[in-house]
Amino acid sequence: RESARERKRESAFMRALSRGLSSAPRRPVIVVHGGAWAIPELLTDRSVAGCEAAAAAGWEVLRRGGSALDAVETATRILEDDPAFDAGHGAVLNERGDVELDAIVMDGKSLNSGAVAAIGPVANPVSVARMVMQRTPHCLLVGEGATRFAQQQGVPLLRSSDLVTAEAQEQWRDMAAFPASVRQLFNTHPSTASDTVGAVALDMAGHLAAATSTGGITFKQAGRVGDSPIVGAGCYADDQAGAISCTGHGESIMRLTLARYALSLTHDRPPAQACAEALGQMYARVGGCGGTISVTPNGDVGIAFSTPRMAWACVRGEAEACSGIDRRRTAAEAGLAGASPLVEAVAL
Repeated sequence: RESARERKRESAFMRALSRGLSSAPRRPVIVVHGGAWAIPELLTDRSVAGCEAAAAAGWEVLRRGGSALDAVETATRILEDDPAFDAGHGAVLNERGDVELDAIVMDGKSLNSGAVAAIGPVANPVSVARMVMQRTPHCLLVGEGATRFAQQQGVPLLRSSDLVTAEAQEQWRDMAAFPASVRQLFNTHPSTASDTVGAVALDMAGHLAAATSTGGITFKQAGRVGDSPIVGAGCYADDQAGAISCTGHGESIMRLTLARYALSLTHDRPPAQACAEALGQMYARVGGCGGTISVTPNGDVGIAFSTPRMAWACVRGEAEACSGIDRRRTAAEAGLAGASPLVEAVAL
């Protein structure tokens, strides 16, 4: 009987301790990415600088005690406003010469999410996605309905030319002249551009959030939607599991439901290892390449990509900021002679 009473007291103590730990202020962290693909040399500095600026802006929200949801929206808006990335400003044109944007936000506390897909030219689709989450009973609005909703909320509808760079217009003209090459944009070769952006964050209250935004693929079929605005594919956040944003070959990511699958592996693996294994499984099963950023409920960060490069940045404190874009070793150095892509994994 004494042993039973001791076990009961110990159990009560552990429950109290758990409640105390869960209510204690967490050490906030934010991670952002600027897309996983074969980023050319002329864009590497701009891509890293853009990610660093976005992470710094999101960190400032967290430092002031703001929510993870506010932080990921703020960071993603910075990326959408930077023409170095294919999201918002910097978006690409579909086969008809129009801009169609996708974005999502997800709140790990409530599991609420909001998304837009194939929305017309708005500067910050991630903010429209949050409006969908907070001002409608829905999770996803698409096409004309999403565009009309944005206008009803007072969001200006821009011209496609306001968002598209001269380089993107030239690429569209090349695709229009040689349409056979469009198929290459939908294959799984890692040199294919996939300049999606995203952010994940943990705030002082211990809540998680994630966001993903993209302008899609040049000369894509009108109405084509990739993984970015799909819950569990391009984005996921759950206070009990973690937060993740994905980038890469959209059709492959959707087939594996990469975001949810990668988080499911973190229950017994560090997040960097879990994301690397998920990317390896995606390549093995459907041949797709991509990248992920993730953060666990404890604040552990995992970054992984199977493409030649992925721009990313992380801030965990005033003196704890880091960023990157390149692999630390080549596939040849790792002994992977072209059979499968080397997955770069960064644990922070």
